[in-house]
Amino acid sequence: MGSTGGIRQQHSHTTIRDVVRYDLPASLVVFLVALPLSIGIAIASGAPVMGGLIAAVIGGIVAGLIGGSPLQVSGPAAGLTVVVAELVANFGWKVTCAITVCAGILQIIFGLSRIAGAALAIAPVVVHAMLAGIGITIALQQIHVLFGGSSSSSAVTNLTELPDRITHAQWSAAFIGFLVIALLVGWKYLPAPIRKVPGPLGAIVIATVVAAVAGLDIQRITLDGNFFESISLPELPTDNWSGFVLGALTVALIASVESLLSAVAVDKMHDGVRSDFNRELLGQGSANMLSGALGGLPVTGVIVRSTTNVNTGARTRWSAVLHGVWVFVFAVFLTVLVEQIPTAALAGLLVVIGMQLVKLAHMKTALRTGDLWVYGVTVVSVVFLNLLEGVAIGLALAVALVLWRVIRADIYVDEMPDDTHVIRIRGSLSFLSLPRVNSVLRRIPDDVPVTVELDTDFLDHAASEMLEDWIRVRRSGGATVQIIERGRARLADAAQAPPKRHTGGVMGLTPWRSRRTWSDPQVADVPPALRSIMAGVTEYHRDHAEVMRAHLADVVDYQRPDAFFLTCADSRIMPNIITSSGPGDLFTVRNVGNLVPSCGSDESTEAALQFAVSEVGVTSVVVCGHSSCGAMRALAASETGSNPDSALHRWLGRAFPSLAAQRLGHPAGRAAAALGFDDVDQLAVVNVAKQVETLTRHPVVGRAAAESTLRIVGLYYDIRTARVYEVTQTGIHLAGVGHHVKPMADETQPALG
Repeated sequence: MGSTGGIRQQHSHTTIRDVVRYDLPASLVVFLVALPLSIGIAIASGAPVMGGLIAAVIGGIVAGLIGGSPLQVSGPAAGLTVVVAELVANFGWKVTCAITVCAGILQIIFGLSRIAGAALAIAPVVVHAMLAGIGITIALQQIHVLFGGSSSSSAVTNLTELPDRITHAQWSAAFIGFLVIALLVGWKYLPAPIRKVPGPLGAIVIATVVAAVAGLDIQRITLDGNFFESISLPELPTDNWSGFVLGALTVALIASVESLLSAVAVDKMHDGVRSDFNRELLGQGSANMLSGALGGLPVTGVIVRSTTNVNTGARTRWSAVLHGVWVFVFAVFLTVLVEQIPTAALAGLLVVIGMQLVKLAHMKTALRTGDLWVYGVTVVSVVFLNLLEGVAIGLALAVALVLWRVIRADIYVDEMPDDTHVIRIRGSLSFLSLPRVNSVLRRIPDDVPVTVELDTDFLDHAASEMLEDWIRVRRSGGATVQIIERGRARLADAAQAPPKRHTGGVMGLTPWRSRRTWSDPQVADVPPALRSIMAGVTEYHRDHAEVMRAHLADVVDYQRPDAFFLTCADSRIMPNIITSSGPGDLFTVRNVGNLVPSCGSDESTEAALQFAVSEVGVTSVVVCGHSSCGAMRALAASETGSNPDSALHRWLGRAFPSLAAQRLGHPAGRAAAALGFDDVDQLAVVNVAKQVETLTRHPVVGRAAAESTLRIVGLYYDIRTARVYEVTQTGIHLAGVGHHVKPMADETQPALG
C-alpha cells in the first residue's frame, strides 16, 4: 500500500480484523528489515550482539505501546553508534547500560516537562550534517572490518591506517563485504517479486549462503548465550562520574532529537493520527530505561524502519509492537542462524547505511540556502572530534550565521558625477555594525558633500549616536551633509525608546511629509516645487520598477480589470491599497465627492462607465466614499455660505439628494450615527447609498445588474481606523469575506418610498 493509502482511522476505531489485515503483514516486513540492522549496529557499537536484539524487542514493544507517534518504529539506531562505541571503550558494556538507563530517565523528565517542541529548535542543516558525520564515521570504521581487520574509535587513525589495511586485506572477507554492498546498491533494479524481500535481509542471506557454499574461512558472528542468558544488570562506574553524566546527557539529547525528527518525518508520510511529541519522549525514555536495565543498546525512533512500516500499510501502533514480538521469537529460538552470518557481510551493510546518511539533497539544500559552511564544519567536527562537540560547533556557527544575516546592514558608497558621495545603508543598523560603518565613513574625503541614505528597519541608539556625531563633526568643519531617511526606523526616534524592528511597510508608501528631506543629489537641480515628485520617481526607478515590471508582465498589451472603482479625488484614498489589488485589477475613476451624475450630465464619468461595463466587462461597480470628506463638508455648508456661482457648488448640486435623504433620516445615516460617526461622516455614508441607488437606474449598469452579470457595491473608508465598511440601503457593516452581505434586491430598493 502507498505511503498515504488507507492510513486514516483513529486508534479508537481499530479492530482485530484491521490489525490482522494491515498491521500484521507490515510488522513482518519491518521485522525482516530490523533484524540485520539491529545485529550490525550492535557489532559496530562494540556491544554484545544480543544487546542489539534486546533493544529491538524493547523498542518495538515498549516504545510502540507508550510512545506518541503511532506509526514510528523504535530500536537501536546508527545515529548513536559512534557515541555508544566511545562509551563502551571508556566505561565497559555494563556501565554503558547504566548510562542508557539514566538517559531514559532524562527523556521521561523531558516529556513530563513538555519541552519536546523546544528539542526541535535545532537548525535542520546541523541535524543533517550530524547524520552525515555519523555516516562517514561508521563507514570509516566498518571498511576495516570489511577487509578482515578491526577498526579504531578514532577517525584519523581509521583514515591513516586504511592503505595498510587494504594492502594486507583478507580478500575472502572483502569479497563477501563488497557482495553485500553490490546487492544493496542494485536491489532496486531487480524484478519486482524479488524486491518484495527487504534489501538488507536479502543481501545478508545471499552473502551468508555464498560464504557457506564456498567454504570461506572468515570471521562470523559469535553469541555469548541465548536471549535470556544475555540479560544482565547495569553497573555504576567507580570513577569518572563527570564523563558518566555527560554520556547520559549526550545519549538522551541525541536519542530525543533523532526520535522527534523521525516522528515529524513519519507524520508527513500519512494522514492518520498526528504525533504527540511529549508522549513520544515518555515512550522513548521508558524503552531506554528498560533496555539499559536488561543489557540492551539505547533506543530511538528509526526512520528506515518507520518508513518501511508506513509504506507496507500499517495503520496503528500494533505493527511496531508485533515487530518487537517477532524479534523476540527469533532471538529466543533461532539464534543459531545468527552465528552463520559473516562479520564482513554486516560490515558491508553498515558501510551502505553509513553512506546513505550522507545525502546529496541535503548538501544541495545547504548550498542553495547559504548554509554550506555550517554543514561542512559540522560534518568535519563530528568525524574528527566527537559527536557532542561537532553538534555544538555546528549550532554555534548556525546561530552566528543567523545573527549575521539578521543584524547585518548593507553599506556601500556611490560617487556621483558632481563629486557628491552617497552613503547607502540598508537593513538593520545596530552597534554590531558600527566597526564596519565607521570604516566606511572614515574613507570619505573631508571636503566632499555627502548624502547619507538610510533605509533601515532597525536602528538602535548606539548607531544613531555614532551617525549624528559624525554628521556634527563634518558640518562643523564646513562640509555639506544631507540625510535621507527612507526606512521606517528613524534617527530621531532611537534615543526616545528601546529600539524595535519596523516591518510591514508597503512599496512606495512612505509619505513625502515623513521624509526628513528630499535633497537627493540626483534631483538637486530640480525646482523645489517639483522636487518631491521627481525624487519619488527617482526612488521608484531605483527600488520598485523591477518589482512592478513583474506584476505588469501579463497586462502589457491589454487590460482586464475586475471592478469599476469610483471614489473621491481626496489624496488620502488609495484604492489599490484598501482592496489589496494590483496593476490591471481596478478601472478607477475619481471625482470630488465620488458622485454618479445623471445620464448625460457628465460625459467623462458616463464614458468611463460605458467603456468599463460594455467593452472591458467588469463584474462589479464600486462606489467608495470616506470619512472627513471635504466635498461632504462643503455640501453640508452649501446653503449657508458657499458661492452658488462656483464650479464646486454647481458640481455638488448633483449630491443635494444625498443631503436631503440624510435630513429625512436615511437608514444608512442612522446606522452610521449608531457607530459614532459625526454629521459630515453620516452624510458621506448616505451619499454612497444614494450613488449606488443612482447606478441601479443607469441604463447600462442597471441592466447588467438586473441580468446578474454585474454587482453594484457601496464602500466607505474610515480614515481614522483605516477600516473599510460596506454600505447598503439599510445600514453599514465591516466589509470583507465572512461578513453578512444582503441580497442585491434588498440593496437596490430606494431608501425612501
